[in-house]
Amino acid sequence: MNKSITTTIKPNRGLFDIQILEIWSYRDLLWLLIKRDFTVFYKQTILGPFWFFIQPLLSTIVFTIIFNKVAGISTDGTPPNLFYMSGIIAWNYFSGCLSETSNVFNRNAGLFGKVYFPRIVVPLSIVISKLTTFFVQSVLLLILHFYYSSNGDLNYHFDYSYIVLLPIMILQMAILGLGLGSIISSLTVKYRDLGFLLGFGTQLLMYACPIVYPLTSVPENYKSYIQLNPMTPIIIGFRKIFTGEGQLVLDIYLLSIFTSVFIFFIGLIIFSKVEKNFIDTI
Repeated sequence: MNKSITTTIKPNRGLFDIQILEIWSYRDLLWLLIKRDFTVFYKQTILGPFWFFIQPLLSTIVFTIIFNKVAGISTDGTPPNLFYMSGIIAWNYFSGCLSETSNVFNRNAGLFGKVYFPRIVVPLSIVISKLTTFFVQSVLLLILHFYYSSNGDLNYHFDYSYIVLLPIMILQMAILGLGLGSIISSLTVKYRDLGFLLGFGTQLLMYACPIVYPLTSVPENYKSYIQLNPMTPIIIGFRKIFTGEGQLVLDIYLLSIFTSVFIFFIGLIIFSKVEKNFIDTI
């Protein structure tokens, strides 16, 4: 007995038809990619997961020597090691999401050309896997916080009103890195030069955040430009939670959230548009 074959013809998706709910059907693939991202990075390394701690520790030591001891940049009364590490850990999560997602199409062209699945699953797996590094390094920051508190070098106890904002800040860093990374990844399909500029641009963006200096040390005529950086309120808020220093201005933080969400949706739209035919271009 012959079975009838039904062919379903669907219209081309519109610009704003991103189909985010489709991702749930591929949650097992998402989990596999998360485990892949985590294990591949430390495969065939001698120190393995210890790199979680080594990178922020070395960066903190270098920043303390160069910017605090040599350059004499103030840390507003916060122990320099704690001041720099609090900024470095937050920045590392954002920059890690940005740099890894910005190369999704070029790095996974072979996989994308063989089988269908929502392409956004790959950058999502990167953003989620990077959370492991962020949380482990945050434990290191907590240890440093309690060390200076017990020695009397830090007269501060956690402000729980700011701790409530911590999940929002983490989510904001994730969507900002994912949004910017999706835009760059989509553009590098045609313009490979952007991939070469990414590292340099990320470095410049870091110095446009109050990571190696407090916002209070910035001249008034330049402060407004620094505050336009959506990562600036996040760094200030993250540092406020762990050190008690800095002031998170509500209006500027709300603008930062709006900017991050806007970039995120623009990134999703561009990513969705490019994924349809990027395999013919790359």
